Amino acid sequence: MEQAEKPKRSSLTSKVIPDYDHIFEPSNRQDKGKKEPKLFRKLLKANARPLATSTLIYFIQALPVWIIPLITANIINIVTEAVGLKEVPSALWWELGVNALIMLLVIAQNVPSTVWRSMVVSKMLRRNSAGMKSAVVRKLQSLMITYHKDMQTGKIQSKFLRDTELVDQMMGVTVNTLIPQIFNVVFAVAISVYRNWVVALFFLLIVPLNLLITRAFRKKVRKNYHDFRINSEDMSSKLTTMLTMMQVTKSHGLEQKEISSLENSIERVAGSGIKVDKTHAFFGASAYVVSHIMSLINLVFCSVMAIFDQINVGDIVLYQSMYSQINAGVSALINSMHPMSAGFDALSSLSEVMNATEVEMNIGKSKVPSIKGGITFEDVYYKYPNTDNYVIKGLSLDVKPGECVAFVGPSGSGKSTIMNIIIGFLIAQQGDMKVDGKSIKDCNLTEYRHHISVVPQNSILFSGSIRDNITYGLEKYSEQELQKVVEMANLKEFVDELPNGLDTIIGEHGDKLSGGQKQRVTIARALIRNPQILILDEATSALDNISEFHVQKAISSSIKGRTTFIVAHRLSTIRNADRIVVMDNGKAVEMGTYDELMAKKGKFYELKCLNDMNQKTADEALA
Repeated sequence: MEQAEKPKRSSLTSKVIPDYDHIFEPSNRQDKGKKEPKLFRKLLKANARPLATSTLIYFIQALPVWIIPLITANIINIVTEAVGLKEVPSALWWELGVNALIMLLVIAQNVPSTVWRSMVVSKMLRRNSAGMKSAVVRKLQSLMITYHKDMQTGKIQSKFLRDTELVDQMMGVTVNTLIPQIFNVVFAVAISVYRNWVVALFFLLIVPLNLLITRAFRKKVRKNYHDFRINSEDMSSKLTTMLTMMQVTKSHGLEQKEISSLENSIERVAGSGIKVDKTHAFFGASAYVVSHIMSLINLVFCSVMAIFDQINVGDIVLYQSMYSQINAGVSALINSMHPMSAGFDALSSLSEVMNATEVEMNIGKSKVPSIKGGITFEDVYYKYPNTDNYVIKGLSLDVKPGECVAFVGPSGSGKSTIMNIIIGFLIAQQGDMKVDGKSIKDCNLTEYRHHISVVPQNSILFSGSIRDNITYGLEKYSEQELQKVVEMANLKEFVDELPNGLDTIIGEHGDKLSGGQKQRVTIARALIRNPQILILDEATSALDNISEFHVQKAISSSIKGRTTFIVAHRLSTIRNADRIVVMDNGKAVEMGTYDELMAKKGKFYELKCLNDMNQKTADEALA
């Protein structure tokens, strides 16, 4: 199966961030069972070496847990033996000293072993977190635009931030709780069996009791966590929408409606969170009561055995300590179900992104070191996923290198869809689009897009300076090139008046600039790349008449020598286009020059008359 080509990493990054893409790849075997345990096993396998190292160090680190009860029991038995003697034998003093020395050494080694293990575990968890986040980011970059349009931004953010954090916590619980406590229980049982198998047999009763409690709560805990995650994603999505729509909300006085909508989501998250906490509290309390009742029974049981001389008095302390270790271990394993359930659900959530199939396939595709700019549509049909109607129907068009072609038509006629096909965001379901005679399906889209610049209808800017936004993604550029595109895009008219010029910070989404100013920055960003193909999707729609005149003049000079596609809102701006394609209901109903189409008095003529009428009405309203 083809895969999306992975972005290249620097040598430094590859050393720090492991490649976790393979963890989410489907297994060749058709294994039965849920996918979450399989993903978890792959995650453990990817960290096998540090897990093994940390486990070996834990054996040394945990020696006090296992040795101290044994030595304590020995010392009590020595003291019991010495009580009542007129003269304590030297052997008892020697034995007491040896036990004390062993205890001292075992305790002292805990400092270096704890620090050593902490560093191993910390490095593993940090790398694990980086690998998981990197895998998600790389997958998101490889997915097609159609996926991002269908998936709400807030949900993606929740998956990247919250779900990866929950997986981090699950791995932390695994290495810091699950593995150590399993060994604690095993060693405590082993020591108890070695000293007295009857008492050890009694200890083992706690394990099935706690397992029964865990089994009784497991499904409910998993379901509650799933509901909590879904509600959290919904809240995150609504918050993102609210922030995006803030200006519209305030301008229409809809603040209270937005508050009510988000509060409903917050209430659902709080309600599902309460269910999670309630179930966990009931679960933990049940396990606590059962374990401590068993502890009391164990104490009485060992005391009776000591009374009947079946065990030494000091062994009561030993067995009570061993029982406490077993009980604490089993309780910790049970309590770990809380973060483990959340982590398993988070893995399931992340796999929704990682297993998405709407991927741009670039591996094995032809390199595109350069293009001339010839674009050919061969009977192209396109419809969006999960829809029945084609938005592009049988488009055939041959555009020569350096030619300027404009697309006009009513809203929904397919103009922007055609632009997205040219960019490679969308691939025709029938027919084909070719670049210099080669099918777009055979081209490496990432390399192909290096030769394209796009000026979208809505300006897309980020928080930073004007310079940063114009040179976004460029590693090298000269100040002369920058000043040239600033001039061409008519930016000097307002940039020179700013206190920091091109280095002025424009705020999030460029909100400190006007609509026309933002669009001119976007045009400058497109021009500085000196593209072979230039796409202007209603690029002048946000400009006033004066700015439009200057930008249109700049565009006219910048399109020379490069193939240009224009989606026009104002039809007067495309008078000099080599060809005009009139779209209606997904079909190209007319083609020709401006003068040819006006003389024909067909669909374009009707659109032009309507456009002039609307423009006249707008001018009169402003007068």
